[in-house]
Amino acid sequence: MRIGIVCPYSFDVPGGVQNHVMDLAEALIALGHEVSVLAPADEDSPLPEYVVSAGRAVPLPYNGSVARIAFGPVSTARVRRWITNGDFDVLHVHEPLTLSLSLLAVLSARGPVVATFHTAMTRSRVLAAAQGVLQIVLERITARIAVSALARKVQVEHMDGGAVEIPNGVAVAKFADAEPLPGWPGESAAGTGGTLGFLGRFTEARKGFPVLRDAFVALAGTRPGLRLLVAGPGDPDDLYDQFPTELHERITFLGLVSEADKARMLRSVHLYVAPNTGGESFGMILTEALAAGTTVVASDLDAFRRVLDGGRAGRLFPTGDAAGLRDVLGELLDDPAGRATLSACGDQVVANFDWPVVARRVLEVYAAAIEATDGRVIDQEWVGLG
Repeated sequence: MRIGIVCPYSFDVPGGVQNHVMDLAEALIALGHEVSVLAPADEDSPLPEYVVSAGRAVPLPYNGSVARIAFGPVSTARVRRWITNGDFDVLHVHEPLTLSLSLLAVLSARGPVVATFHTAMTRSRVLAAAQGVLQIVLERITARIAVSALARKVQVEHMDGGAVEIPNGVAVAKFADAEPLPGWPGESAAGTGGTLGFLGRFTEARKGFPVLRDAFVALAGTRPGLRLLVAGPGDPDDLYDQFPTELHERITFLGLVSEADKARMLRSVHLYVAPNTGGESFGMILTEALAAGTTVVASDLDAFRRVLDGGRAGRLFPTGDAAGLRDVLGELLDDPAGRATLSACGDQVVANFDWPVVARRVLEVYAAAIEATDGRVIDQEWVGLG
């Protein structure tokens, strides 16, 4: 099968959707299919051979964060050329309701289109302003995938249609086989040590880093060996300024890390902490931590609760409650047997998210979309944007 996949967000900046697209493409290629991915990226960016650059991206506020997207006449021409040259059996676009390559690809498509929806956002000024165009986009989509129950709920209640729920995948072996960073995670002696981990934008409010910060500071006073390992974008000074000076030597900031080093980072902590306060429709980092065999402690968000099987595969704490997080962290750091039990349950849960399993489910949707269009070609006439 010839498959075209469109990523709306720039490959120059790491992100959950970008990682999802790359992992799906590689899983499909491993299953014997021809795959081409179109995504924004600087012309000199190092890209996998299956990725085609659609040019430099520009920042756009979206879902409480900043998305880097490409849009306009130049992008439209590149999308059309890529679709024509690719002669795809099916086109798979991600987040087609953002003003991005994905939206342009749907409007330019002439065959079956499968769309994956990652977020559970129901309203935005951008969506409201482009409501007419978005209706055309929705009508041209042959089949929909939602990565979570929340994302699917949005399709049913706000987008006049359903969706097949297929979760984000994770390359289990890549994380399970990664070597910890040198010197980590260290000892977890009862009442004294332990290593906590956080990965993400610590300056972004919905990631909840202040909740973890307060819990760490409270625990550090009684646990002289407690350490915190942080990875993600941001200025080191902005991170360290949030903590008392005497704790700085117990905090290590890795900055932005590669996918390989992310796996190593997750293997380098006793507890991975996801203190997010909202805006999450799935929780990809949780499945990655589970794949690494690391015990997960997460906010009691609905999306996280579903990934962690109601708390069977990881501990949940009341969202935004630093004292509650402190208590859970202290308990688990002193209970290696309890951590081992959670990790064993995590192994069972994450097996359902392994990419070969997920990719086969996506292929079933492709086949249904192709059958639904029955070889029909859609009229490509439409009014260009930008």
